[in-house]
Amino acid sequence: MTQRDVRADVGELLYELCVDLGFCLPPDGMRRQEAPPTDADSFTDAVFEAEGMDPAEHDGLREQVREVVDRHMRGWGGA
Repeated sequence: MTQRDVRADVGELLYELCVDLGFCLPPDGMRRQEAPPTDADSFTDAVFEAEGMDPAEHDGLREQVREVVDRHMRGWGGA
């Protein structure tokens, strides 16, 4: 069994969020990707917080971000 490359997995997810939805984390946010939140809701909320946004104020956009996060996490297996 090969070990999962967390940095690469998270990097791909963050790239998609940036390109497709405009959520481009600042450099200090990128450094935290070694220990990302482990569930889709927490990860989604962390993305909004890193952008200085309240996820509760953006229901439709939060759902779009969560769909991307969830799709990636399902592909990681065990997440």
